[in-house]
Amino acid sequence: MRPLKIVVLAKQVPDTRNVGPDAMKPDGTVNRGKLSTVFNPDDLHALELALNIKDRIPGTEITILTMGPQKAADIIREGYYRGVDYGVMISDRRFGGADTLATSYTLVKGIQKLAPYDLILGGRQAIDGDTAQVGPQCADKLNIPQVTYVEEIIEINENEIIARRRLEKGIEIVSSPFPCLLTVHGSSPKCRSRHAKKVMQYKYARTKTELRSANELILTLHEKRPYLTIPEWSVEDIGADLDKIGLSGSPTKVKSVESIVLTSNEAKILSDSDADIEMMIKELIEHHTIG
Repeated sequence: MRPLKIVVLAKQVPDTRNVGPDAMKPDGTVNRGKLSTVFNPDDLHALELALNIKDRIPGTEITILTMGPQKAADIIREGYYRGVDYGVMISDRRFGGADTLATSYTLVKGIQKLAPYDLILGGRQAIDGDTAQVGPQCADKLNIPQVTYVEEIIEINENEIIARRRLEKGIEIVSSPFPCLLTVHGSSPKCRSRHAKKVMQYKYARTKTELRSANELILTLHEKRPYLTIPEWSVEDIGADLDKIGLSGSPTKVKSVESIVLTSNEAKILSDSDADIEMMIKELIEHHTIG
C-alpha cells in the first residue's frame, strides 16, 4: 500500500465549561479573546484516526490545518506533540466572524494550496457551534466524496477506503475512492497522549507573528531548525475572495444572545421507601413533567 497524504482539519474552541458574561460581542460573534480555549474534542478523534492510519501505512504524512487567531497555533503544537508531520495556520483578522459557509470556503482554499492529498479528516462537529456543517461543505466545494460519522477505518487499499459509520440506530459499512473527506464521530478511539520526545522537539515551534515577541533563545533555535517555524497563511497567501470570508461572506447572522441561568427554589430529600417514590411520581405527573 502506497503512503497517503492526510490533511487533518482542527479547530481551537472556547472551553464551554467556563463561559462568562463576556462570551459574546455586541455583533453576536464569539468573543474568543475573553474565553479559555481547548482542542475541539471531535477533532482530536480525527487526529487519532489519522495517526492510526500512519501507524498502519509507513511513509504516510499528516498535515494539520487550522484557522483562527494567533493563539490557535497551540493546535499545531499539540498536533506535533502527538506525531503530526506538518502544520499550517490560516490567520488574518479579515477571517474573523466567519460562519460555516465562510469557514469552509477559507479552509478549502488552504486545502487546495496543500494539494495533492488523499484524505481529509475532521471532527463531526465543533462544540462552539454544533452544526456539523463545515466538513460536508468542504467536501462539496472540493467536489470529492464524503463519509460522515466515521468511527473506524476497516480497510485501506490502493483504490478505496472502507469505514464504519456510527448512526443513531446502528452502524453502516461504506467505501469511498480517493481522495475523500471523512468526519469522525466521538465514539472513535480517543487521541493518544503527547510523546515526551516530540514535546521536547517542538515546544519552541512558533508562527512568524509569535516570533516577533520571542526571546533570543527561541530566535536562535529557529535559525538553526527551520522546521520549528509554523507556516502562517493570510488572505493573500491562499488567494481568498474578500467577499467570501469573515463577516462579509457569512449569511448567518446572530440576532440576539441571551444568558439564561437556571436556579432551583426548593429541594426535597427523598428516601428509597415506596411511599417517597410514589409521592415523587405523583408530583411529577401533576406538574406534567412525565405522563
